Amino acid sequence: MSRFFDLVSKPAREMGGFLPTPPAKRVLSEPQPLLIKLDSNENPFGPSPRALEAMQSALAAANSYPDDDCGELRRNLAAHHNVPAEQVLVTAGSTAMLGLLCQTMLAPGLNAVTSERSFVLYAMAVHAVGAKLIEAPMREDGFDLEAILAVIDENTRLVFLANPNNPTGTVVETAAVDKFIRELPGHVVLVLDEAYYDFAAHFAMRRKVGYSRALQYLQPGANVVVLRTFSKAHGLAGLRVGYGLGPAELLAYCARMRETFSVSSVAQAAAVAALDDRNHVERVVANNAEQSQELGVGLSELGYRVVPTAANFLYCDVGEDALRFAGRLRDLGVSVRPLGAWGAPNCVRVSIGTPEQNRIFLEAARKVADTL
Repeated sequence: MSRFFDLVSKPAREMGGFLPTPPAKRVLSEPQPLLIKLDSNENPFGPSPRALEAMQSALAAANSYPDDDCGELRRNLAAHHNVPAEQVLVTAGSTAMLGLLCQTMLAPGLNAVTSERSFVLYAMAVHAVGAKLIEAPMREDGFDLEAILAVIDENTRLVFLANPNNPTGTVVETAAVDKFIRELPGHVVLVLDEAYYDFAAHFAMRRKVGYSRALQYLQPGANVVVLRTFSKAHGLAGLRVGYGLGPAELLAYCARMRETFSVSSVAQAAAVAALDDRNHVERVVANNAEQSQELGVGLSELGYRVVPTAANFLYCDVGEDALRFAGRLRDLGVSVRPLGAWGAPNCVRVSIGTPEQNRIFLEAARKVADTL
C-alpha cells in the first residue's frame, strides 16, 4: 500500500487519467523523426492571422491579470449568437465547462448519463465529484436516444450528448434532438456538446440535412447547455478557451465554481479576433470536407471500415489490435489515436490533416496493410 492511498479521495484512487499516445520506437543514435500528429483533432492550419496578431499585442500586458469575467469576449459571443450576455460563460476550454457543470449539478449518489464510446472526459469530470456515469449502448456507431432515455432515473442530473460524437464522428439530426428534449425529465439538464459545430454545419449544408437548432433551445425555462470551443475550427487548442451557452441562473452558479483568472488575456484576445475571421474558418472546414473524402476512400480501398464523419476526424475499424496498428504507424512517422479506452479495441481515430499530411498517412497505412 502506498503512503497516500488512504489519504487521497476515493475518486482520485479509482479514476484513470487521460491516455497519451505511446512514444515512437527509435534507435537513440538516429535523429528524432518529424512526427505527423493526427491523434488529437487539431486544426492543421493553425490560428487565424488576426488571432496571431492579437496574441502578439496582448503579450505587452502580460504583467496584468486577465479580465476574470472575459467581458469583451463574452459580449462578442452574445452578439454573435444573438443571446443575452448572461447566457454566456467563457471557460478554459469547453472541458472546463464540463467540470463546472459536474461540480455544480452532481454529488455522490447522483449520476450523469451518456452513450458508450463517447468523449472520455465525461467520465473523468463525473467521477471527480464522486458521482456515477451511466453509459447507454450505441446503435450502429451512433447514439441510441431511446436507450439513453431508458437509463435516466430520479438521481440523474446531467445528460451528455456530443454532437458530433467523439470518437465516432456521427451526428444526431435536428428532429431527433427536438424529440429527445421534449421527452427529457424536468430534473435533468441536457449538455449539448458541439465542439465540432463548424465542421458539422458545413457537412450538413453539403449533404442537405438538418444538424443543429441548439440556439433555439436557449429559451427561458429550457434545461439545455450548449458547449462550443475555439480549439477546433479556430485553431486555438493550445490557448484553452471555450464557452457554454445556457440558462442564466445555472451559468451564474457555475461561474461561482470557476477558478479565478482561468482564461488568460492572450487567449481572450485571440478568441475575440478569431471570432471575426470567418474566412479562416471557412477555409479550414472546406479543406476538412474535401480531405475527409480522400481519406475515407483511401482507407476503404485498404479494406478498413470507415464511418462517415461530420467532424474533423475519421473513425476507422482496422480489423486488428488498434494499439499495435497505431504503433506501427507511429514508427513510420504518423500518430493516430487507438480507441481501446473507448471500448473499441480494433478501431482508431484519424484526425484530418492537410493534403500533404493525409497523403503521407495513407502511404504509411498502405505499408502497414502490406505487412498483414
